[in-house]
Amino acid sequence: MKNFLDIHPNVQKALDENLPIVALESTIISHGMPYPQNLETALQVEQIIIDNGAIPASIAILDGKIKIGLTHKEIDYLAKSSKTIVKASRRDLPYLITNKIDGATTVASTMIAANLAGIKVFATGGIGGVHRGASESFDVSADLQELAKTNVAVVCAGIKAILDLGLTLEYLETFGVPVLGYKTDELPAFYSSKSGFKLDYRMENAHDIATLLKAKWQLGLDGGVIIANPVPSEDELEFDVMNSAIKEALIEEKKLGIKGKQSTPFLLQRVKELTDGQSLDANIKLVLNNAKLAAEIAKAYS
Repeated sequence: MKNFLDIHPNVQKALDENLPIVALESTIISHGMPYPQNLETALQVEQIIIDNGAIPASIAILDGKIKIGLTHKEIDYLAKSSKTIVKASRRDLPYLITNKIDGATTVASTMIAANLAGIKVFATGGIGGVHRGASESFDVSADLQELAKTNVAVVCAGIKAILDLGLTLEYLETFGVPVLGYKTDELPAFYSSKSGFKLDYRMENAHDIATLLKAKWQLGLDGGVIIANPVPSEDELEFDVMNSAIKEALIEEKKLGIKGKQSTPFLLQRVKELTDGQSLDANIKLVLNNAKLAAEIAKAYS
């Protein structure tokens, strides 16, 4: 692994001493938000994790290595170089590493990297899932297969609202991935705390979540766990406003023939434009909210 992993000294020290660590993806920096909000948010997220007693470990592919823990200079580079940074999922890792091409890790590849390093808790915005119209396109995020087999807990604001939430929940159930609602009985829909989909399991505190994680993996039940943490009520989009913007963005996407890796960044950008920036504000607030909860879970777990 030394040929492929480059672990920051602060993260390595935390691993050696069994201190709480929270993994962070880098696609949200390079492809999820515009500059300078992406840089500001990435640094805020790391600071919130530190303030809540854990060590942040932002992850990316740089100089032919999987970097576990980034410097501020490296985060700044990712934030400013979105056009040259490849969106890197599981299938991309061998090619990018062997050709020394820089990449920003998705949920799937961040889970892989975190697991290789021994990090069990990961904070992000929202997970990928089954795309709307997947019965024709077969467009299903690699995040779901990673959640089915990689032992990392993912704290998020639910499934990205641009996706088919119902089909994604069915997929997760089929592959045995628990979806825990943090102080909620309803699946959050990324920008909104409401989705109309009831969850089976509600959790009230970080200690109980950490206990569940240990029980799951000690039983040999491989795979991730989703901790669905609703966006704070004062920061969320109205459900109807969100759905209206998403529907319009989806129509435009189809007309333009946008598919694959370009789909999610395009839709997020259009929803931002159609909501006059409200969706971006909600996105930033929910990521910060998830970072705080992830730090609490990591502390309880360690």
